[in-house]
Amino acid sequence: MSRTVAIIGGGYGGTAVAKALDAETDVVLIDPRDAFVNAAGSLRALARPDWAGNMFFPFETILTRGTVIRDRAVSVDPGGVTLASGQRVEADYLVLATGSDYAYPAKPDADSTAAALADLRETHQELAGAARVLILGAGPVGLELAGEIKEVWPDKAVTIVDPAEALLPGFRPALVDDLHRQLADSGVELLLGAGLATPPTTGAGRAETFTVATTAGDEITADIWFRAYGVRLNSDYLADGRLTARAGQGSVPVTETLNVRGYDHVYAVGDITDLAEAKMAGYAMQHAEVVAENIAAQLRGEPAKATYEPMPHPTILLPLGPNGGVGQLPSPEGPTVVPAETVSAYKGTDLFTGRFTEQFGPNVA
Repeated sequence: MSRTVAIIGGGYGGTAVAKALDAETDVVLIDPRDAFVNAAGSLRALARPDWAGNMFFPFETILTRGTVIRDRAVSVDPGGVTLASGQRVEADYLVLATGSDYAYPAKPDADSTAAALADLRETHQELAGAARVLILGAGPVGLELAGEIKEVWPDKAVTIVDPAEALLPGFRPALVDDLHRQLADSGVELLLGAGLATPPTTGAGRAETFTVATTAGDEITADIWFRAYGVRLNSDYLADGRLTARAGQGSVPVTETLNVRGYDHVYAVGDITDLAEAKMAGYAMQHAEVVAENIAAQLRGEPAKATYEPMPHPTILLPLGPNGGVGQLPSPEGPTVVPAETVSAYKGTDLFTGRFTEQFGPNVA
């Protein structure tokens, strides 16, 4: 009996499925990069390039039996995957785990570790010479970027602009109040409820003094700016419709067992699913547990019974540097706001480096 599982995407969800099934199936992991990237560390790597090597883990240590193909999927059908090189990978089970793109530096642009590290070092030099920083976007990425900058350069002026009227809507007021307090204590200026009247005249991540006006009439002079908004799902390889029609923003419709609708042997995990939840690494890894359990059951001749249900309340661990931040976690009594010390212990201190070192082995760089 053939037992080939083709996993498209080597991010948080895809690598977790691959590792879980490696011992009992013929795993083929497909990704254009040369290493797993712990993108949670990107913003700290920008501020502290000596730390950047912690982000990258070799794919080869994830699998003991399986195969890693460094290529990009261009089409998927019920029987397998067609790659950009023209290679065809036939599979008994398919797992779509291609995630999403986000503006650099939250996620590296380059596919190679060496090039990604070079980009981070170059942008760090630009940032180091800038006295005033403008961040467009007051979501988790923009806030975390501000915290990392202030941790290394407490005297830099950091301004965050966002058209939204409030920070982190949907989270408990106590969390939002604590977030405002920590930002104010570190000297971060928040301009909410207004966007920019015109975009900066310089490229993002490039040090050059400029002045912009907000739609509320404020003027901001800065020496460098970063974009911290806009998620783009990586599902273009499904555009030909040979497997499924995509839903809103290119997402993939899934069932409660995380099957792609219409198939019992095709699954999706992570950001590309159409689940009503935030796009977070932690959720992708939970999806992976469900999918690995279901494929293993099917290989034993049993039905896929493991299911996934999005949590009724949002959760977050948002570091502001290694020691600050805010968090909201589930509890039997409902969502619970946790202090900065808890955020630091769970995430902020090492941004999950220890977890992935244990899972994958030593870093690449």
